[in-house]
Amino acid sequence: MSGQRSAAPWTPDALGPQDGRTALVTGANSGLGLHVATELARRGADVLMACRDAARGEAALERLRADVADSGVKASAEVLVLDVADLAGVRRAAAEVAERRASVDVLVNNAGVMAPPFGRTADGFELQVGTNHLGHFALTGLLLPLLLAGDGARVVSVASVAHRFGPLDREDYLSERSYSRWHAYGQSKLSNLLFALELQRRARSAGAALVSTAAHPGLSDTNLWKATPLAPHVPVGGALGRALGRAVGHPPARGAWPLLRAAADPAARGGQYFGPDGFGGWKGFPVPERASAAAYDTADAAWLWARSAEWTGVGFEELAAR
Repeated sequence: MSGQRSAAPWTPDALGPQDGRTALVTGANSGLGLHVATELARRGADVLMACRDAARGEAALERLRADVADSGVKASAEVLVLDVADLAGVRRAAAEVAERRASVDVLVNNAGVMAPPFGRTADGFELQVGTNHLGHFALTGLLLPLLLAGDGARVVSVASVAHRFGPLDREDYLSERSYSRWHAYGQSKLSNLLFALELQRRARSAGAALVSTAAHPGLSDTNLWKATPLAPHVPVGGALGRALGRAVGHPPARGAWPLLRAAADPAARGGQYFGPDGFGGWKGFPVPERASAAAYDTADAAWLWARSAEWTGVGFEELAAR
Protein backbone atom coordinates (compact mmCIF):
# COMPACT_ATOMS: atom_id res chain seq x y z
CA MET A 1 0.00 0.00 0.00
CA SER A 2 1.23 3.47 -0.78
CA GLY A 3 1.49 6.10 1.93
CA GLN A 4 -0.92 8.97 2.39
CA ARG A 5 -0.14 12.38 0.95
CA SER A 6 0.97 14.87 3.57
CA ALA A 7 -0.34 18.43 3.84
CA ALA A 8 2.90 19.70 2.32
CA PRO A 9 4.04 17.27 -0.42
CA TRP A 10 7.77 16.64 -0.57
CA THR A 11 9.65 17.93 -3.62
CA PRO A 12 13.39 18.34 -4.33
CA ASP A 13 13.00 21.98 -3.29
CA ALA A 14 13.13 20.63 0.26
CA LEU A 15 16.69 19.40 -0.26
CA GLY A 16 19.26 21.49 1.52
CA PRO A 17 22.77 22.28 0.24
CA GLN A 18 24.85 19.21 -0.58
CA ASP A 19 28.20 21.01 -0.60
CA GLY A 20 31.03 18.89 0.73
CA ARG A 21 29.24 15.61 0.05
CA THR A 22 30.43 13.03 -2.46
CA ALA A 23 27.69 11.05 -4.19
CA LEU A 24 28.07 8.01 -6.43
CA VAL A 25 25.08 7.15 -8.63
CA THR A 26 25.05 3.96 -10.70
CA GLY A 27 23.29 3.95 -14.04
CA ALA A 28 23.74 7.72 -14.23
CA ASN A 29 23.88 8.01 -18.02
CA SER A 30 20.09 8.23 -18.46
CA GLY A 31 16.68 8.11 -16.82
CA LEU A 32 16.38 8.09 -13.06
CA GLY A 33 20.12 7.96 -12.43
CA LEU A 34 20.84 11.01 -14.56
CA HIS A 35 18.11 13.02 -12.85
CA VAL A 36 19.33 12.03 -9.38
CA ALA A 37 22.92 12.92 -10.29
CA THR A 38 21.83 16.25 -11.77
CA GLU A 39 19.76 17.31 -8.76
CA LEU A 40 22.54 16.43 -6.32
CA ALA A 41 25.12 18.29 -8.43
CA ARG A 42 22.78 21.28 -8.70
CA ARG A 43 22.88 21.51 -4.91
CA GLY A 44 26.66 21.35 -4.67
CA ALA A 45 27.43 17.65 -4.31
CA ASP A 46 30.55 16.19 -5.90
CA VAL A 47 29.02 13.51 -8.14
CA LEU A 48 30.55 10.36 -9.56
CA MET A 49 28.40 9.22 -12.49
CA ALA A 50 28.87 5.46 -12.70
CA CYS A 51 28.09 4.29 -16.24
CA ARG A 52 28.76 1.06 -18.12
CA ASP A 53 29.68 2.82 -21.36
CA ALA A 54 32.28 5.60 -21.21
CA ALA A 55 31.03 7.44 -24.31
CA ARG A 56 27.43 7.49 -23.10
CA GLY A 57 28.68 8.55 -19.69
CA GLU A 58 30.57 11.53 -21.13
CA ALA A 59 27.51 12.58 -23.14
CA ALA A 60 25.41 12.41 -19.96
CA LEU A 61 28.04 14.43 -18.10
CA GLU A 62 27.82 17.20 -20.68
CA ARG A 63 24.04 17.22 -20.35
CA LEU A 64 24.31 17.40 -16.55
CA ARG A 65 26.77 20.27 -16.72
CA ALA A 66 24.51 22.20 -19.07
CA ASP A 67 21.41 21.63 -16.94
CA VAL A 68 23.18 22.65 -13.76
CA ALA A 69 24.74 25.71 -15.42
CA ASP A 70 21.22 26.92 -16.21
CA SER A 71 20.76 27.21 -12.44
CA GLY A 72 23.87 29.34 -12.11
CA VAL A 73 25.95 26.53 -10.60
CA LYS A 74 29.17 25.00 -11.86
CA ALA A 75 28.77 21.24 -11.51
CA SER A 76 31.37 19.09 -9.80
CA ALA A 77 30.91 15.78 -11.59
CA GLU A 78 32.86 13.14 -13.45
CA VAL A 79 32.32 9.75 -15.05
CA LEU A 80 33.25 6.43 -13.47
CA VAL A 81 33.18 3.41 -15.78
CA LEU A 82 31.30 0.64 -13.99
CA ASP A 83 29.48 -2.47 -15.20
CA VAL A 84 27.66 -3.97 -12.21
CA ALA A 85 27.15 -7.19 -14.20
CA ASP A 86 30.90 -7.89 -14.00
CA LEU A 87 32.32 -8.43 -10.50
CA ALA A 88 35.88 -7.90 -11.66
CA GLY A 89 34.77 -4.58 -13.12
CA VAL A 90 33.02 -3.72 -9.85
CA ARG A 91 36.29 -4.30 -8.00
CA ARG A 92 38.22 -2.13 -10.45
CA ALA A 93 35.70 0.67 -10.14
CA ALA A 94 35.68 0.54 -6.33
CA ALA A 95 39.47 0.69 -6.29
CA GLU A 96 39.36 3.67 -8.66
CA VAL A 97 36.91 5.48 -6.37
CA ALA A 98 39.27 4.89 -3.43
CA GLU A 99 42.06 6.51 -5.45
CA ARG A 100 39.93 9.53 -6.39
CA ARG A 101 38.05 10.20 -3.12
CA ALA A 102 38.71 9.94 0.63
CA SER A 103 35.06 9.16 1.41
CA VAL A 104 31.65 8.56 -0.14
CA ASP A 105 28.64 10.17 1.52
CA VAL A 106 25.83 8.96 -0.75
CA LEU A 107 25.67 5.75 -2.77
CA VAL A 108 22.61 5.32 -5.00
CA ASN A 109 22.42 1.75 -6.29
CA ASN A 110 20.20 2.48 -9.29
CA ALA A 111 21.53 0.67 -12.38
CA GLY A 112 19.54 -2.32 -13.51
CA VAL A 113 17.84 -4.40 -16.17
CA MET A 114 14.18 -5.38 -16.40
CA ALA A 115 12.65 -8.57 -17.78
CA PRO A 116 15.13 -9.40 -20.58
CA PRO A 117 15.37 -12.82 -22.22
CA PHE A 118 17.45 -15.26 -20.17
CA GLY A 119 21.06 -14.24 -19.91
CA ARG A 120 24.03 -14.47 -17.60
CA THR A 121 26.43 -11.94 -16.12
CA ALA A 122 30.17 -12.12 -16.75
CA ASP A 123 30.37 -14.34 -13.65
CA GLY A 124 27.65 -16.74 -14.74
CA PHE A 125 24.75 -15.52 -12.59
CA GLU A 126 21.24 -15.03 -13.97
CA LEU A 127 21.38 -11.56 -15.49
CA GLN A 128 18.73 -9.74 -13.46
CA VAL A 129 19.67 -11.01 -10.02
CA GLY A 130 23.35 -10.67 -10.91
CA THR A 131 23.01 -7.08 -12.14
CA ASN A 132 20.30 -5.63 -9.93
CA HIS A 133 21.35 -7.24 -6.65
CA LEU A 134 24.71 -9.03 -6.60
CA GLY A 135 26.65 -6.30 -8.41
CA HIS A 136 25.33 -3.65 -6.04
CA PHE A 137 25.86 -5.86 -3.00
CA ALA A 138 29.52 -6.20 -4.00
CA LEU A 139 29.89 -2.51 -4.82
CA THR A 140 28.47 -1.43 -1.46
CA GLY A 141 30.72 -3.84 0.43
CA LEU A 142 33.82 -2.77 -1.45
CA LEU A 143 33.03 0.91 -0.86
CA LEU A 144 32.21 0.32 2.81
CA PRO A 145 35.52 1.75 4.12
CA LEU A 146 34.82 4.98 2.20
CA LEU A 147 31.20 5.05 3.37
CA LEU A 148 32.29 4.62 7.00
CA ALA A 149 34.98 7.29 6.63
CA GLY A 150 32.34 10.01 6.44
CA ASP A 151 29.69 11.13 8.90
CA GLY A 152 26.43 9.28 8.47
CA ALA A 153 26.75 8.12 4.86
CA ARG A 154 23.58 7.12 3.04
CA VAL A 155 23.11 3.97 0.89
CA VAL A 156 19.99 3.89 -1.31
CA SER A 157 18.78 0.65 -2.88
CA VAL A 158 16.41 1.19 -5.79
CA ALA A 159 13.58 -1.33 -5.70
CA SER A 160 10.26 -1.61 -7.55
CA VAL A 161 6.60 -2.40 -7.00
CA ALA A 162 7.58 -5.67 -8.71
CA HIS A 163 9.16 -6.81 -5.44
CA ARG A 164 5.60 -7.89 -4.53
CA PHE A 165 5.57 -10.63 -7.18
CA GLY A 166 6.35 -13.30 -4.61
CA PRO A 167 8.45 -14.50 -1.70
CA LEU A 168 12.15 -15.22 -2.05
CA ASP A 169 12.70 -18.43 -4.03
CA ARG A 170 15.58 -20.10 -2.23
CA GLU A 171 15.15 -23.32 -4.23
CA ASP A 172 15.85 -21.71 -7.60
CA TYR A 173 17.11 -18.23 -6.79
CA LEU A 174 19.55 -18.19 -9.73
CA SER A 175 16.97 -19.60 -12.22
CA GLU A 176 19.02 -22.74 -12.79
CA ARG A 177 15.92 -24.96 -13.12
CA SER A 178 13.61 -22.65 -15.03
CA TYR A 179 13.38 -18.99 -16.05
CA SER A 180 10.52 -16.54 -15.96
CA ARG A 181 11.68 -13.04 -16.82
CA TRP A 182 9.14 -11.29 -14.54
CA HIS A 183 9.64 -13.72 -11.67
CA ALA A 184 13.40 -13.14 -11.86
CA TYR A 185 12.89 -9.38 -12.00
CA GLY A 186 10.66 -9.52 -8.94
CA GLN A 187 13.26 -11.64 -7.14
CA SER A 188 15.97 -9.08 -7.91
CA LYS A 189 13.84 -6.19 -6.63
CA LEU A 190 12.83 -8.09 -3.49
CA SER A 191 16.54 -8.76 -3.01
CA ASN A 192 17.23 -5.02 -3.15
CA LEU A 193 14.84 -4.49 -0.24
CA LEU A 194 16.06 -7.48 1.78
CA PHE A 195 19.60 -6.16 1.34
CA ALA A 196 18.72 -2.57 2.26
CA LEU A 197 16.97 -3.61 5.47
CA GLU A 198 19.63 -6.14 6.46
CA LEU A 199 22.38 -3.59 5.84
CA GLN A 200 20.60 -1.22 8.22
CA ARG A 201 20.29 -3.95 10.87
CA ARG A 202 23.98 -4.82 10.61
CA ALA A 203 25.09 -1.18 10.64
CA ARG A 204 22.98 -0.50 13.72
CA SER A 205 24.30 -3.62 15.46
CA ALA A 206 27.87 -2.58 14.68
CA GLY A 207 27.29 0.96 15.91
CA ALA A 208 28.18 2.33 12.48
CA ALA A 209 26.97 5.77 11.41
CA LEU A 210 25.53 4.42 8.17
CA VAL A 211 21.95 4.92 6.98
CA SER A 212 20.47 2.39 4.55
CA THR A 213 17.24 3.36 2.79
CA ALA A 214 15.31 2.17 -0.26
CA ALA A 215 13.06 3.74 -2.85
CA HIS A 216 11.08 2.95 -5.96
CA PRO A 217 10.12 5.32 -8.80
CA GLY A 218 6.62 4.07 -9.49
CA LEU A 219 5.80 3.70 -13.17
CA SER A 220 8.17 5.84 -15.20
CA ASP A 221 9.06 6.20 -18.85
CA THR A 222 12.70 5.08 -18.80
CA ASN A 223 15.05 3.01 -20.95
CA LEU A 224 14.19 -0.08 -18.88
CA TRP A 225 11.18 -0.48 -21.16
CA LYS A 226 13.34 -1.22 -24.19
CA ALA A 227 12.32 -4.63 -25.59
CA THR A 228 10.46 -5.42 -22.36
CA PRO A 229 7.15 -7.31 -22.54
CA LEU A 230 4.41 -5.79 -20.40
CA ALA A 231 3.54 -9.10 -18.78
CA PRO A 232 4.54 -12.76 -19.06
CA HIS A 233 1.96 -13.37 -21.80
CA VAL A 234 1.98 -9.94 -23.46
CA PRO A 235 5.15 -9.91 -25.59
CA VAL A 236 4.87 -6.22 -26.41
CA GLY A 237 7.36 -3.81 -24.96
CA GLY A 238 9.43 -0.84 -25.98
CA ALA A 239 7.14 1.87 -27.37
CA LEU A 240 3.97 0.48 -25.78
CA GLY A 241 5.58 0.11 -22.38
CA ARG A 242 6.92 3.64 -22.51
CA ALA A 243 3.52 4.92 -23.66
CA LEU A 244 1.96 3.23 -20.61
CA GLY A 245 4.51 4.96 -18.42
CA ARG A 246 3.55 8.31 -19.91
CA ALA A 247 -0.20 7.64 -19.71
CA VAL A 248 -0.60 6.40 -16.13
CA GLY A 249 2.83 7.01 -14.62
CA HIS A 250 5.14 10.00 -14.55
CA PRO A 251 8.33 11.13 -16.32
CA PRO A 252 11.79 10.07 -15.09
CA ALA A 253 12.38 13.48 -13.51
CA ARG A 254 9.45 12.82 -11.18
CA GLY A 255 10.28 9.15 -10.80
CA ALA A 256 13.63 10.26 -9.38
CA TRP A 257 11.99 12.13 -6.49
CA PRO A 258 11.63 9.12 -4.15
CA LEU A 259 15.29 8.26 -4.81
CA LEU A 260 16.33 11.81 -3.99
CA ARG A 261 14.32 11.82 -0.80
CA ALA A 262 15.87 8.52 0.26
CA ALA A 263 19.33 9.86 -0.60
CA ALA A 264 19.30 13.33 0.88
CA ASP A 265 16.26 14.12 3.02
CA PRO A 266 17.77 14.91 6.45
CA ALA A 267 14.66 13.48 8.11
CA ALA A 268 14.93 10.08 6.39
CA ARG A 269 15.66 7.22 8.77
CA GLY A 270 17.47 3.97 8.24
CA GLY A 271 15.19 1.23 6.98
CA GLN A 272 12.66 3.59 5.39
CA TYR A 273 11.25 2.84 1.94
CA PHE A 274 10.04 5.72 -0.24
CA GLY A 275 7.66 5.64 -3.18
CA PRO A 276 4.98 7.71 -4.95
CA ASP A 277 1.77 8.24 -2.97
CA GLY A 278 -0.70 7.83 -5.86
CA PHE A 279 -2.86 4.87 -6.83
CA GLY A 280 -0.84 1.65 -6.93
CA GLY A 281 2.32 3.60 -6.19
CA TRP A 282 2.51 4.44 -9.91
CA LYS A 283 3.00 8.18 -9.56
CA GLY A 284 2.73 11.00 -7.06
CA PHE A 285 4.79 12.65 -4.35
CA PRO A 286 7.42 10.59 -2.47
CA VAL A 287 6.31 9.30 0.93
CA PRO A 288 7.48 6.55 3.29
CA GLU A 289 5.58 3.36 2.60
CA ARG A 290 5.41 -0.23 3.72
CA ALA A 291 6.96 -2.91 1.50
CA SER A 292 5.55 -6.42 1.19
CA ALA A 293 5.83 -8.72 4.19
CA ALA A 294 8.47 -10.73 2.33
CA ALA A 295 10.84 -7.74 2.41
CA TYR A 296 10.92 -7.85 6.22
CA ASP A 297 11.64 -11.59 6.51
CA THR A 298 14.85 -11.62 8.56
CA ALA A 299 15.51 -15.31 7.87
CA ASP A 300 15.41 -14.74 4.12
CA ALA A 301 17.56 -11.62 4.55
CA ALA A 302 20.20 -13.59 6.46
CA TRP A 303 20.12 -16.38 3.87
CA LEU A 304 20.47 -13.92 0.99
CA TRP A 305 23.29 -12.02 2.71
CA ALA A 306 25.26 -15.24 3.31
CA ARG A 307 24.76 -16.47 -0.27
CA SER A 308 25.60 -13.04 -1.73
CA ALA A 309 28.81 -12.83 0.29
CA GLU A 310 29.73 -16.35 -0.86
CA TRP A 311 28.98 -15.69 -4.54
CA THR A 312 30.65 -12.27 -4.72
CA GLY A 313 33.51 -12.80 -2.27
CA VAL A 314 32.57 -9.56 -0.49
CA GLY A 315 31.97 -9.99 3.23
CA PHE A 316 31.42 -6.50 4.72
CA GLU A 317 34.13 -7.27 7.29
CA GLU A 318 34.23 -3.66 8.50
CA LEU A 319 30.78 -4.09 10.04
CA ALA A 320 31.53 -7.48 11.57
CA ALA A 321 34.76 -6.19 13.15
CA ARG A 322 33.10 -3.32 15.04
